[in-house]
Amino acid sequence: MNDIASQIQFEATPKGGRYFLVMPNGEQSRLTFVKEGENHIIADHTFVPPPYRGDGIGEAMVERLFADARQQGLKITPTCWFVADEFKRHAPKWNDVRA
Repeated sequence: MNDIASQIQFEATPKGGRYFLVMPNGEQSRLTFVKEGENHIIADHTFVPPPYRGDGIGEAMVERLFADARQQGLKITPTCWFVADEFKRHAPKWNDVRA
């Protein structure tokens, strides 16, 4: 998992941002969010190409999102089912970041 985490890239967008990882076949795994105010983001989409699902890539992107949000003092509302499931899985450890 640490190897995956070190390969995750971040890109700010005009409306929010995205975490992504270029897969060996050229496709991208990604997690996107939109800004909902100064200190609030909405995690709205996570995608991992089918051949790479189950390898911990989605989890690593969500963990990076949470670490960055905590460091920046942001709250997260998950509208993506995968991010919401990760919130539940890591409760109560991540409750301080949930909006």
